[in-house]
Amino acid sequence: MNFQLAPTAMNAGYRIEPHDTVGSTNALALEHARNGDAGNLWIVARQQDGGRGRRGRAWQTPQGNLAATLLVVLDRQLQHAATLEATCPAQAGAASCPSGRGGRFQLKWPNDVLADGAKLAGILLESSLMPGGRMAVVIGIGVNVVAHPGDTPYPATSLAALGCKAHAETLFLALSDAWLTNARIWDGGLGIDLIRQRWLTRAAGLGSDVAVRVDGVVTHGIFETIDEQCRFVIREAGGRTIRISAGDVHFGAVASAAAR
Repeated sequence: MNFQLAPTAMNAGYRIEPHDTVGSTNALALEHARNGDAGNLWIVARQQDGGRGRRGRAWQTPQGNLAATLLVVLDRQLQHAATLEATCPAQAGAASCPSGRGGRFQLKWPNDVLADGAKLAGILLESSLMPGGRMAVVIGIGVNVVAHPGDTPYPATSLAALGCKAHAETLFLALSDAWLTNARIWDGGLGIDLIRQRWLTRAAGLGSDVAVRVDGVVTHGIFETIDEQCRFVIREAGGRTIRISAGDVHFGAVASAAAR
């Protein structure tokens, strides 16, 4: 089975560069951007041996999982590009599960997709300035299709572990279609409020105790919302509101432990 774009994505002018194995789909997409690629290019692989997540952490993509990166080139500023992380429809992978199976899928700020509280997918945005003030943004999406790591400090799962008979190729087909739908809503940042509302309907931990660690400093309170810039909003016990642009989020008992 080969990687293919959804017909909707093909008709919209998107392109695909499939691989069996790569070092990093994000790194390859950034290389294409530096070489002048106009964007709307998906780079996909069944395996990558140099994948990375947020803050330089390793991201494992064994054979059969999905590593997909979309290169887009924007005229707008970085503040608009950053909201693409809320737009990424990695949860479209849930559509590969038969109805009634696979549990509940939620989004964990800023970049995780959870299934019954365990990490199923992650997203990483990277950017590079280009001549003329344009910006290349690569949106990396890694999904645990057939396998998931067992040595992580947080629970992880895969579509196979959830009883879903999905393949990386069929998952990508759904993802390329779902991306187009959400990108049109996002509309270069003009539709971010609607994206934000859609995101909140799937938000993990909304209204519950949370601890967010940023550069070794932990902020504890109640997860209230994400704001119009997609920042994480915490209300502390004293009523003060804190807005966080990036950090490691912990809920429940883990949040209580992190706050100590």
